[in-house]
Amino acid sequence: MNVLDGDVVHPLRLTLNGRERCANVEPRRLLSDFLRHDLGATGVHVGCEHGVCGACTVLVDGAAQRACLTLAVQADGREVRTVESLADVDGTLDDLQAAFRRHHALQCGFCTPGILMSCVDWLARCAQGPVPTEDDVRIMLSGTLCRCTGYTPIVAAVLDVVQQRRGLTTTPDQPLLETPHA
Repeated sequence: MNVLDGDVVHPLRLTLNGRERCANVEPRRLLSDFLRHDLGATGVHVGCEHGVCGACTVLVDGAAQRACLTLAVQADGREVRTVESLADVDGTLDDLQAAFRRHHALQCGFCTPGILMSCVDWLARCAQGPVPTEDDVRIMLSGTLCRCTGYTPIVAAVLDVVQQRRGLTTTPDQPLLETPHA
């Protein structure tokens, strides 16, 4: 613990998206604010600030976590991944981002980074188990709020990635999800 300009600060060292970062932080600084404002990871969106909406979801040591409910000092010595870690350095989207694009699984985009990071965690955890169903994906997504899409394209994108990663295929006549017609 140090004192900087009269404020108590803690030295913090973490790995953000594969790069070691060090800073002094106030003990009450939220991880979401630290990532966005101090480290420039602006893909971490802050919505409700109560852990309800999921927009701030990041991976801490590989597990999805709400950055708005986590103090920055709790990330000391840990690996943190944000949505910025998904695409290659040249801008090539990873398979999940590409599926979101193909299925038009975003509109305003505010919730998308948190949803993507929740999906990354969930897809890793269910990789060896039975093939997830539409209901499984919807249950996973129930921890995030999207006011635009109605979730159907998001579910289709996630199921698409599951099928790709497992080498499963669908025929053009066999949609991943039945989309209701208006």
